[in-house]
Amino acid sequence: MKVLILGAKGNLGSQLVKIIDQAGDKVDFSAINEVIAWDRTEIDITDKELVQKKISDIKPRVIINCVAFNAVDLIETDEGFETGKKLNADAVGYLAEAALENGAILVHFSTDYVFDGENTSGYDEMAMPAPISKYGMTKRMGEEQIIRLSGKGLEWYIIRTSKLFGPRGTSEVAKASFFDVMLQLAREKESIDVVNEEVSCFTYTLDLAQAVWTLIQNDYGYGIYHIVNEDSATWYQAVLALFEMTHTKTKVMPITAGDFPRPAKRPKFSVLKNTKFISLRSYKEALREYINSK
Repeated sequence: MKVLILGAKGNLGSQLVKIIDQAGDKVDFSAINEVIAWDRTEIDITDKELVQKKISDIKPRVIINCVAFNAVDLIETDEGFETGKKLNADAVGYLAEAALENGAILVHFSTDYVFDGENTSGYDEMAMPAPISKYGMTKRMGEEQIIRLSGKGLEWYIIRTSKLFGPRGTSEVAKASFFDVMLQLAREKESIDVVNEEVSCFTYTLDLAQAVWTLIQNDYGYGIYHIVNEDSATWYQAVLALFEMTHTKTKVMPITAGDFPRPAKRPKFSVLKNTKFISLRSYKEALREYINSK
């Protein structure tokens, strides 16, 4: 199977490359998948003509789009919003059209930020999006670019996820995950303030990558999926768990979102409920594995 991974040097893309590159084909497990790993230097996905040409040239069976502009606060500016719209929405439409034209399955990643965070029972795959930030708006626009082609025969998966953590990719724009940042701050400070709000699910990129490949290989029905590690938490609660695992003595002080003002609004409760796919392990178990791997 020929698989094209876009954003292949990012935090999630790099994990997908590792997993799929060594995985056997679902029919013949002795077969090795052909993985084409493209990042910023190989393709500009905001260039519609280039996207159409390059994808037509290689004709992949699966296109996995890991590219996103996720500078949540920067997108609140006019310039940031234009960039976010190009990458998170317009470019997704170009990929969807190219996938349709070439008979490819499109896999695209979205976010819990497409919801307003007012439903404290969580959001399943059928919940109606209502983003409260411009970042959430651009991600929902990207979803709509894919959904609009459903009636024309596009095969697609939209994977909503949240709070990714794991190894840092090699891309120059790849960012350290939240837990790595917290451990670095703990080495520099005796006390750190962490927001004790914004309940959602942390997701290990290795687990997510493995789940996505399982989804594709086992012919789950096309559509929207919520894939996150189990057990929700606030940022503060997650740091307490992290420091307990690592025996870190730095004090952690809970603060409110109002104590740490940011330009973009965040959902207060955006737990993604997985009702269509196998459940992943607790984020704490995954976090412990990640820590041990380091």
